Amino acid sequence: MPADNSSDKFTGGVSRFQKRVYPKHQELFAKLALNQRPDALFVTCADSRIDPCMLTQTKPGELFICRVIGNIVPPFPDALGGVSATVEYAVGVLRVPEVIVCGHTDCGVMKGALNPDALEAFPNVTAWLKYTKINQRETQPDAETILALTERNVAAQLQNLRTHPTVAARLEDGDLNLRGWVYHIGSGVVTVCDEESGTFGAMGKVKSA
Repeated sequence: MPADNSSDKFTGGVSRFQKRVYPKHQELFAKLALNQRPDALFVTCADSRIDPCMLTQTKPGELFICRVIGNIVPPFPDALGGVSATVEYAVGVLRVPEVIVCGHTDCGVMKGALNPDALEAFPNVTAWLKYTKINQRETQPDAETILALTERNVAAQLQNLRTHPTVAARLEDGDLNLRGWVYHIGSGVVTVCDEESGTFGAMGKVKSA
């Protein structure tokens, strides 16, 4: 059965971790067992093709990760729940120095926002899509359209982040950076949002918010 095969795959992975990986990093895990001081809150899509730690080449303990379809952060106080609590904890308690919102190419949520009729059987997904702020409809969007909407969505979530009290307070104090990224899965390229112009450019050539 497929379920049994999947279970074997994952338990086998845990076994290899315990035997091969953990011993090489035992000192790091011993430190992490006592506390965490992550360098960023990384908000990204739940899409299985994205591995935040692989993408950023970070070790355990360096990223505080929030994964949700569409990398959506509802504005405060709308839709208080897991995402809002994660933002509040990371920014207010752990006091991460930056928050990164990372979208990606070929995003199914963007496709769904363009064709909501296809999601009528999934009311929770449909309700969540309103936070993308995409009002146009298109049943056969091309890659360029999806990319443009992905960029627009990342910019919108940066604005939503600013409505959260803990984020607003840290921005006022000048000790928090907001960054918007789009990860291009096929090429490995990451483009970065310039909120002033609303455009995305190569990493290293735009300012953080």
